[in-house]
Amino acid sequence: MRATHDQLIRRGGRRRLFAAGVLAAALALTSACTASGDGGKSPGWQGGGGEGAPKATATISEPVADAKDVPASTAIAFSTKDAKKTSVELKDSAGEAVEGTLSADGNSWLPAGALKYGETYTATVTATGDDGKPASATSTFTTMAKPAKQVRITSFLGDGQVVGVGMPLIVKFSRAVPESYRDDVQRRMTVASTPTQEGIWHWVSPTEIRYRPKEFWKAGSTIKYRVQAGGLPLGSGWYGRADLTVDIKTGPALIMTVDNKTKRMTVTKDGKVIKTLPVSLGKKSTPSSSGTMVVIEKLRKTVFDTFEELGPEEGYRTKIDYAQRLTWGGEFIHAAPWSEGQQGSVNVSHGCVNVSMKDGAWLFANTRIGDPITVKGTERKLANGNGWTDWNMSWDEYVKGSALPYDPDATADPSPEATPDDAGESPSAEPTA
Repeated sequence: MRATHDQLIRRGGRRRLFAAGVLAAALALTSACTASGDGGKSPGWQGGGGEGAPKATATISEPVADAKDVPASTAIAFSTKDAKKTSVELKDSAGEAVEGTLSADGNSWLPAGALKYGETYTATVTATGDDGKPASATSTFTTMAKPAKQVRITSFLGDGQVVGVGMPLIVKFSRAVPESYRDDVQRRMTVASTPTQEGIWHWVSPTEIRYRPKEFWKAGSTIKYRVQAGGLPLGSGWYGRADLTVDIKTGPALIMTVDNKTKRMTVTKDGKVIKTLPVSLGKKSTPSSSGTMVVIEKLRKTVFDTFEELGPEEGYRTKIDYAQRLTWGGEFIHAAPWSEGQQGSVNVSHGCVNVSMKDGAWLFANTRIGDPITVKGTERKLANGNGWTDWNMSWDEYVKGSALPYDPDATADPSPEATPDDAGESPSAEPTA
């Protein structure tokens, strides 16, 4: 299956075929620019021109003419020579034009979405030189039948959500993506934000990839991210099930900082301190984690049951108000009326950030999923992976998790519309207090 279905992607033209996944923001989505007529000439036909004027040429390298079983994710890879202007057109068997976008290097063209299975398409690339004469190349090919083995791709976030400025973009796959295919996947993943910010994708595991900007998202940003993996080969006869597009926004830049030395939390909003409140952190036997975390979930009322985790002597079952999860290991910000007398002076918790009922209610009303919190000066460092710890890594460390080299100039416009799959589920863990 690999030799037949994936050869269009893995042989010499592989890099150019998927280069369309890294798109220039300045290149707007076109509705398949119409090529000039060429009288039915064969691929690579060279148009005529005036004496001394360069004669443009065009050649389509992928998919090759009359190719069968072409992946539905295919791009049109081509080359031109002496071209002053280049246009690409793709039509289905009914003559309907397919929308798509040119790559930044101008050597490939990516359809706006996965092509239909079992459909015949004709691609036409037209190059026009200084002589004003067009030269066209065509390739007619047929896509593969719908595969039986499909990988579901989901987003943790759904359209319209407003999140904190530390929120990573989280995309999950229902099956592990082999390492040798991750660069192909990343080429089909685009993020566009207003205002524009540098960022990169980072593979957390074979089934999960996340994106964060170099610095926290700007307050009030609009963010659109897209995974154009419908029909994309993902190894061993598996293919992406569908494309995915999600639109979200960020709220104010609300940032929490906790200093173990002073036993105080400082809350800033858009750079200005709006509140300082006393806290009690984890006692020496169960210290809080030092590092940068983000709010993962918010629970107005819950019950902490730690008997299984801490045993019969230390374990407890307690009703909790205003709980905000920070780690999978069970560290929360939460109201703790029983420790209000120690808050601001002594650490007595089992690892959580204890605040008063009044301050817990205030924080709960003002925070969002994805708001960042940094805890400083405790006996234990935050373990990467214990929560959404994307910001606990340096930028250089984060870049190493990408399957593609970091290019700060590479931006994308994931404007084609698509319907996202259901949001993914967060793993659960026992809380501490």
